[in-house]
Amino acid sequence: MSVEAQAQPLWKPGRALLEQSNLKKYMDWLFVKKGLYFRSYHDLWEWSVTDLEDFWESLWNYFNIKSHDLYLEVLQKPLNGLIGTRWFTRSKLNYAEHIFRNRTKDRPALIFQSERSELVEISWETLEAQVAAVSTWLKQRGVRPGDRVAAVLPNIPQAVVAFLATNAVGAVWSSCSPDFGKPAITERFAQIEPKVLFTVDGYVYNGKTYDITSFAGELSAALPSVGDTVLIDNIFSETRPDRFTAWEDILHFENFGIDFEPVPFDHPIWILYSSGTTAKPKAITHSVGGCLIEHMKALVLHQNVKPGDRYFWYSTTGWMMWNYALSSLLCGATLVMYDGAPAYPSSQMLWTLVEKAKITHFGSGAAFFIASMKSGVSITSERLGHLETIGSTGSPLPPETFEWIYKQVKKDVWLISLSGGTDVCSAFVGGCPLLPVYAGEIQCRMLGAKIEAFDEQGQPVLNELGEMVITQPMPSMPIYFWNDYHHEKYLSSYFEMYPHVWRHGDWIKVTDRKSVIIYGRSDATLNRGGVRIGTAEIYRAVESIPDVKDSLAVYLEKSNGEGTISLFVVLAKDKELTDELKTQIKDTLRTQYSPRHVPDTIEQVGDIPYTINGKKMEAPMKRILMGQDPAKCINIDTMRNPESLKAFI
Repeated sequence: MSVEAQAQPLWKPGRALLEQSNLKKYMDWLFVKKGLYFRSYHDLWEWSVTDLEDFWESLWNYFNIKSHDLYLEVLQKPLNGLIGTRWFTRSKLNYAEHIFRNRTKDRPALIFQSERSELVEISWETLEAQVAAVSTWLKQRGVRPGDRVAAVLPNIPQAVVAFLATNAVGAVWSSCSPDFGKPAITERFAQIEPKVLFTVDGYVYNGKTYDITSFAGELSAALPSVGDTVLIDNIFSETRPDRFTAWEDILHFENFGIDFEPVPFDHPIWILYSSGTTAKPKAITHSVGGCLIEHMKALVLHQNVKPGDRYFWYSTTGWMMWNYALSSLLCGATLVMYDGAPAYPSSQMLWTLVEKAKITHFGSGAAFFIASMKSGVSITSERLGHLETIGSTGSPLPPETFEWIYKQVKKDVWLISLSGGTDVCSAFVGGCPLLPVYAGEIQCRMLGAKIEAFDEQGQPVLNELGEMVITQPMPSMPIYFWNDYHHEKYLSSYFEMYPHVWRHGDWIKVTDRKSVIIYGRSDATLNRGGVRIGTAEIYRAVESIPDVKDSLAVYLEKSNGEGTISLFVVLAKDKELTDELKTQIKDTLRTQYSPRHVPDTIEQVGDIPYTINGKKMEAPMKRILMGQDPAKCINIDTMRNPESLKAFI
């Protein structure tokens, strides 16, 4: 019997959730409407990835998707592979129109707080009026369906307004967080030739104010396609280029309500970007219909978001979780937003927000929860009375952090660990209200996501480490990469290892009970004597040592087919890497895992390289350490801490 099979669950759904969850109601609906009966979630999943057309059509009907034209076919597959798959052909719809189906006077649309402002509520009436004004202005300025609208905005309500207005007129949205490097922002937007640019005069982070007005002018000048630049006063800088349009002036624009432009199902909704750790970031383009139906599935069925809930995910506008969280408005939830550092002025900040804003669903990157655990934040579960779910993504959540949440945060909270990516702007694996939660495990493969762990021969394996692959199309897969006319970048990104099968680049195990464990990126996987080791195991053990703040493990191959594991550690203040500490690290890895996990070398560094989105840059560091030109391995403008590279170069 496997270790996973012997483990005891940290949480089980109560009777109310089992009987009244959105997922249970959907299963009941399938029985009544289609005569389909499923004994378990896993039976339902099997149907959803086998009978794709029936499954996705059932969601179309269950969610009452509004189309301005009847669809002809649910699914139109290409002769080979997944690229070129078409969904709900001939249908025409509008994403923003579906959001405003939920407008009500009973609750706010948005709740917002920042480092500079206290909690404020924004009504549906105000949101609708502002979107109407901005969308009318966009149309008057000549923005048409398919035109691109770019934004350099923090996570503020104006970003939501600008997106919904862009979407309402059928244009394509693309945003970057203002803390991105200047060349990184320019490089991204230059690819897509936006017609309009929304920007702020500056932003605040970790108690510091950053004025970016001059950069906004430089960016506007560097993008010849931009006809209008709109400046939003966020820090009320005294400088303002004369040619910029004031946001406040647009809000007073005369309008007659929102005129929603219906577009085809596979019309682009937004352009997201790969991390750009090497070469230019890829401009990943998603469809209106694909994101609409996928996000409703993920949020309603897998996270149990209901009308009146309050949904929060700590994010910036440069991470796909911003787009994902915004879709909680599709479910009738109130979107809670925060702009600022997660631990300023103290590590209690976001936990206090959960209480003040009466948040129902609270999400963040795994790094935040690990940091909360290590800093020993004081949380009183009685003050989190409204909190029903905690969501974690971005990197694997260690088992001890699962346990900490149930011991120190709230014993009856439903912890949803999920994993997906910018590639589909959603999750492949995530939560299920009908299944228990086990430490270190993701509850399930999500409906409609045909996820397998493949061995090197391309065969699915159970309870063994394997490459995470997707063997059937999903509506939210990219329709294309911008300017990738022959799908060369698309093919090289996912389809080089296995013919016609999407290889995602994660190293996973599907357990006996069909839960999923992610061990880290497969392209950074460690190899010891033919046995593959996920980096997440190394980090879990090493970072449990009090003197170790952070770590990075890299496998370096040699020409003779052998290789070495190098471990780089960041130590607590005033600590040095002594022989005793090296021995402790090795003993910890040997004891908690195996002799294969013990590194060949251990070095102390000042910092570990991270992307702006908070991911350890394992693969680029591996290439640099193996002698490749750093300029070809990495784009420092996509880094959170480029100074950390010195120790590796």
